[in-house]
Amino acid sequence: MKTQAKACIISSALLAGLVGCKGKPEVPLNVIYILADDLGYGDVGCYGQRIIKTPNINRMAKEGLLFTQHYAGCTVSAPSRCSLMTGLHTGHSQVRGNREIKPEGQQPMEADTYTLGTMMKSAGYVTGIFGKWGLGNPGSVSVPNKMGFDEFYGYNCQRQSHTFYPDHLWHNEDKVLLPENNDNACVTYSQDLIHQQALRFIRDNRDRPFFAMLTYTLPHAELNLPHDSIYRMYENKFDETPYIGKFDKVMGGYNTSEQPKASFAAMVSRLDMYVGEVLAELKAQGLDKNTLVIFTSDNGPHHEGGADPDFFRSYGPLRGIKRDIYEGGIRVPMVAWCPGKIKSGKKTDQVCAFWDVMPTLAELVGTTLLQPGDGISFLPTLFGKGEQKQHDYLYWEFHELNGREALRAGNWKLIRQPVVGETILELYDLSKDIHEDHNLASQFPDKVEELAALMDGARTESPYFNFGREGDK
Repeated sequence: MKTQAKACIISSALLAGLVGCKGKPEVPLNVIYILADDLGYGDVGCYGQRIIKTPNINRMAKEGLLFTQHYAGCTVSAPSRCSLMTGLHTGHSQVRGNREIKPEGQQPMEADTYTLGTMMKSAGYVTGIFGKWGLGNPGSVSVPNKMGFDEFYGYNCQRQSHTFYPDHLWHNEDKVLLPENNDNACVTYSQDLIHQQALRFIRDNRDRPFFAMLTYTLPHAELNLPHDSIYRMYENKFDETPYIGKFDKVMGGYNTSEQPKASFAAMVSRLDMYVGEVLAELKAQGLDKNTLVIFTSDNGPHHEGGADPDFFRSYGPLRGIKRDIYEGGIRVPMVAWCPGKIKSGKKTDQVCAFWDVMPTLAELVGTTLLQPGDGISFLPTLFGKGEQKQHDYLYWEFHELNGREALRAGNWKLIRQPVVGETILELYDLSKDIHEDHNLASQFPDKVEELAALMDGARTESPYFNFGREGDK
């Protein structure tokens, strides 16, 4: 097969993983990338969560590789996803903030942007994305089917995904009406629909290489789900303060949650159930030994809609939550699972980020990136073969609250906030201070100057995202 031949043009580091013992090329690995929404570093058991049950994600870690220093693209959704999709950090990417378009959608990427979907499709993979998009508006040049994905099912718009009982979803560019959910009725749960479409995609493509992105919106607010056996594991178990809210499909917001703690915990466990069903489907189709599954989150934990990250210690040992540029806002769980290719029960401190996923998968499938990016392949770390390159630095920027920037070089991390106004520089040594309690800026002025210079050179100007200064469109 043409795709088999293409998949075998790879570095020698992968030969043991993708070439059989007799030297014959095996079928290319399928890839499933599961992206949770607002799931904190400490929200799953294998990262220290003690209240919420996540047996299937824990199993992935037990049978795979757990990353302790993996970073999202940003501290909020759209820029984080753009970084993942294009292999660029937020100093270079097109979408650097949650810029809303009404009545539905967010800031689109430019036409013909080279994306993760484009790359995998050109390498001979069937491509699908199931869940939240958030990188364009319906009818724009930046919908999934125009960005390299053969199939899309889910939410186009982030605001619309603030309800789990929407009046419509999208299948490719066709609106799927859910009239039973009109007037905020809670009948058809979107995540179950999306999940079933993802499982169907796996079944439909079991005989050819596929790349599936499962971008569930759990456990993002609203805190709402069916009151089934998963919910009942947590119902009436906590001291609850009801959250009173109202969702508007144009303006956003969140519906009421009578037991927000129970709902949040159950949403994480429901996500875990989906992960288990994906692994079970792979086994049922005979694909469990030929599929790389990666599980991660788009940013740190949230407090919207009645969520209480302090109660669950959703940030784990880190400081901060979503919208913070501290570690808790950007460092996320990541577990990689591929039986027979990835050694089981291992942890790695390899520092990597969303913009590394694109070069990693390019090396995996044996293709060359058509455009340079900011990433470095972490495939040598995944498979334990070959020399692992390291970043000179990682960079993030955030465009709300007068702007925030962060840069990590080695174990040093510099934070500049706010960017507009009276700026404060904070310097932390993450090897000794993972919680970022001790600002060392006054003790190491030369290091501050060095990292500030790197920070200034890490970004290009954007017509849409300029930290709220005059000139933003």
